[in-house]
Amino acid sequence: MYLNKVFIFGNLTRDPELRALPSGMNLATFSIATNRVFRDREGKKQEQADFHNIVVFGRQADVVAQYLKKGRTAFVEGRIQTRSWEKDGEKKYRTEIVAERVQFGPGGPREGGGGGFSNRGDAGAKTRGTEAVEAPANASGIEYPQEDINPDDIPF
Repeated sequence: MYLNKVFIFGNLTRDPELRALPSGMNLATFSIATNRVFRDREGKKQEQADFHNIVVFGRQADVVAQYLKKGRTAFVEGRIQTRSWEKDGEKKYRTEIVAERVQFGPGGPREGGGGGFSNRGDAGAKTRGTEAVEAPANASGIEYPQEDINPDDIPF
């Protein structure tokens, strides 16, 4: 058995473009940049960026076009496909990743994406990073400490 499986995690380099195929199915295309850091023969640190073309079909294409924007991070699982066609008598090739699953990376309202948390009042709001997270007002009868927990205080 052969395997054609790709996992990519990176930043979108452009907003997704949504189109409809003649069959009526939607198609979204976008590009993701990944990078790697390595040392060359002289020991100097080098960084290389790679750009990957992504294609998404169906309902997932609608969701990607609605929520993902340039700069957001995304995790794409799919397969590699190379297409070829002729244009003006010259053969053209394009290698792309056909996405089977797209997961949105971290981000919220401040980073231009959907999702995240919102502050719905002052009843027990706690902070997670720079965003406010609504804590249920004693929904389970548990009182949560107001101060941050120091990891050095944990006995294990």
